[in-house]
Parts: sequence; structure tokens; C-alpha cells
Amino acid sequence: MKEHKTSSGEQTQALGADFAAGLSPGAVVCMHGPLGAGKTTFIQGVASFLGIQEAVTSPTFTIASAYEGSLPLYHIDVYRIDSVEEFELLGLEEYIYGKGLTFIEWSEKVEEALPSRLIHITIGINDDGTRTIVIGEPEEEP
Repeated sequence: MKEHKTSSGEQTQALGADFAAGLSPGAVVCMHGPLGAGKTTFIQGVASFLGIQEAVTSPTFTIASAYEGSLPLYHIDVYRIDSVEEFELLGLEEYIYGKGLTFIEWSEKVEEALPSRLIHITIGINDDGTRTIVIGEPEEEP
């Protein structure tokens, strides 16, 4: 587990880009943290590393967004999903089990429907407005 502290959106994006450099195709990353913590900002850094030119925004209302870069980037936000069953009906298997990089916000709501090998990132907001970002190691296959 690695802990980082950032004091700006730019630093959070840079950390996201550095993190993306170490990912393999098919990686599934679960993003944790309160609203406004910087989960999408971190993912914007990943998109930058992948050479994605279009604006990356939170898919809270669309649920999922796909971007084409050197690898596909799939950004899923399940904040508005009420159950694993509802999530499974969305048919996002190609995103989750594909060859791109998949980032899922609020993944704890649907974790039982996800692959067993996940990377967890938790972003916390500190009293001084900085962010503490904890990047976990990939979970081992059972």
C-alpha cells in the first residue's frame, strides 16, 4: 500500500498519470472517497497518460463512459445504482472484462459482481484541503 498527499488537482492528475504507467491491460481499479474528493480528477490523469484528448467527466448520470486512447479507458460510476442485480442488467461486462483500463467509482455497492483481482484507491479530503491518496496493491487471485 502506498500513501500520497496532493495539494492541487494538477498534482492529483499527475499521480493518476504515474499510476497508469504501471497498469496492464484488463486492470480494474475501484475508486473510493466522498463526493468531491478527486476520484474523477485522478482518472483524468490516467486519461492524459493514455493520450485521450476529450474531456473526462464523471459519468454519475450516464453510469459509464468509454474513451479511446493507447488503451481503452472505461469510467463507471455506480453511485445511482441500487443493487448488484441492477448493475448486472447494465451489461458492462465488456468494460470490466475487456482489454482496457476500467475505473469504477462507488464500487463497494457492486463489488460482488466484479472480478476477484482488483486494485483499490482511496482518496480522503484533509482538513487543510489537501488530499491523501492511498493506492493498494492488486488483490491476489483466490
